[in-house]
Amino acid sequence: MNIFFVCTGNTCRSPMAEAILTAKQLPGVEVRSAGIFAGESPMSSHAQTVLGDQGIDFAHTSKQLMPEDMEWATLILTMTESHRTFLLQNFPEYATKIYTLKEFANGSAADVSDPYGGSLSTYQSTFNELHGLINQVAGKLNREMER
Repeated sequence: MNIFFVCTGNTCRSPMAEAILTAKQLPGVEVRSAGIFAGESPMSSHAQTVLGDQGIDFAHTSKQLMPEDMEWATLILTMTESHRTFLLQNFPEYATKIYTLKEFANGSAADVSDPYGGSLSTYQSTFNELHGLINQVAGKLNREMER
């Protein structure tokens, strides 16, 4: 199963989500991330710090969303409803595999807020939120793969 996380710049939320799920080492699960408006830049230093503090070693350079990523993915999880809407408008053929992270994890309609430019504690809060959501996603994936 190929899981693809999408956010805006691919320097904070989606790479943290990618790192958290990758660290779980779920059998048969491959994880990638990209940004709708990403250039090539390193992961935010605060995101790197927060991951390191959790014992997650993760090297990342931001990457622009490409059509082949959409094709590769079994499941596409966006950080916000606006990211989801953008993908549905630009890639309607993949509509059945596009969800917001919270929608897929627990049915919530809320967004994962962007910590970009915020303090280390803001990034810690985002990590904590993502960690809980990824745990829910991992549980669903495990149940799916047991079928």
